[in-house]
Amino acid sequence: MAERNTRTVRDLRRGNRTAVLQRLYFDGPMSRQALVPSTGLSSGSISNVVSELTSDGLLEEAGVVESDGGRPRTLLRVAPSAGYLIGVDVGETKVRIELFDLGMTELARREQPITQPGYDVDLIVRFIGDGIATVLDEAAVPADRLLGVGVGVPGIVERTGPEGAVVHGQTIGWDAVPLEALIRQVAELPPAVGFFINNGAKAMGQAEMWFGGGRGASDAVIVLFGSGVGACIVTGGAIHGGTHGSAGEWGHLTVSVRGRQCRCGALGCLEAYAGSEALLERWQEAGGVLPGGGGEEAGVTALLDAAAPKDGRPADPVAVAVLDETAEYLGAGISGLINLFSPERVLIGGWAGLQLGPHILDAVRRYAVGYSLRHPAAQVTIGMGRLGPDAVTVGAATLALADFFARGGRKARPSSEEGRQVTEPPSWHTVLDWRTPQ
Repeated sequence: MAERNTRTVRDLRRGNRTAVLQRLYFDGPMSRQALVPSTGLSSGSISNVVSELTSDGLLEEAGVVESDGGRPRTLLRVAPSAGYLIGVDVGETKVRIELFDLGMTELARREQPITQPGYDVDLIVRFIGDGIATVLDEAAVPADRLLGVGVGVPGIVERTGPEGAVVHGQTIGWDAVPLEALIRQVAELPPAVGFFINNGAKAMGQAEMWFGGGRGASDAVIVLFGSGVGACIVTGGAIHGGTHGSAGEWGHLTVSVRGRQCRCGALGCLEAYAGSEALLERWQEAGGVLPGGGGEEAGVTALLDAAAPKDGRPADPVAVAVLDETAEYLGAGISGLINLFSPERVLIGGWAGLQLGPHILDAVRRYAVGYSLRHPAAQVTIGMGRLGPDAVTVGAATLALADFFARGGRKARPSSEEGRQVTEPPSWHTVLDWRTPQ
């Protein structure tokens, strides 16, 4: 028996709004006439949807274009001021909060270095709450204009209960931390403002797929190289991770049986060799001297200065050897992803990746290809991500943007559970052709 179609007129209308919004956002400005073939909707539907979205303040005119033998056609685009987004990066060395308009132009930011040992939950939650209030105030954006807050965090994220997103961050000492509920308590935002919390590597990967080096690729791997390492894996246009949002625990694959102890407690993890924390530990063990009180970023800078001095001094062979060993471990780890997923592209980002990339990228490519099977290795390109240090905050903000698009450009309704949302944020691929009933 044929399956009954339960989609309502309301569902169809929202699907049409989503199609027009997404097409204009990713490919605009466009005319009404150009939207017909690009969305598959009829000219009548386009006219109705454009009128509705314009009335809602979501679309605006963006000039005119001459047509063949007819009147000039008005171009449309998604209005950048139609709403605002916040992206939060709970990183290894700092917490960064950025406010964006709908066109992803940064309007305000706040950063707080993580200087105390460990990841004190209360301190980080307090800073996120204060930072949200600060960036809204600096940009003079009312809280009710906010479409959502995205947060990228280390570890595994679960959304299985009414308390919202819960974070399991073994490497930072977080065990089932109800992060969404804690942030809601201090942020003082309207109940309809959704929170979208996910693994930081996955957030960075979504940003690179939407706006950076992953655009146009169907199969890609985006590597986050910081104090530890993680990866966002995209196959067939869909980001891996499922409802648990892990998507980034590649760094805890075993690369050396009974090897070095990882900060997760296990032995021989890739992160125990390839992360910046482990990199600096190995340099110290070999005789390297770290600058006092400067943190990991200053340590990596000192290592690079020793390996590739700019003042005519000879390179420190120990520092050079440590960098090459790091490149080999990172390349070997990437080779496993190449053999398993056959990506078209591998992109390296994260604060340490950005610092180290220009010095080790060629070696990483060489080792990755050398440890991979020939056929998938011949199909892949390995390069740097294009979004720089803001990739996680941009990606976190797009988690909220994806949900806004999926709802046809309408805010979520607050639920009986104080507005909490436990749905999985749409991936970059599902945003392009999402049709989900509300």
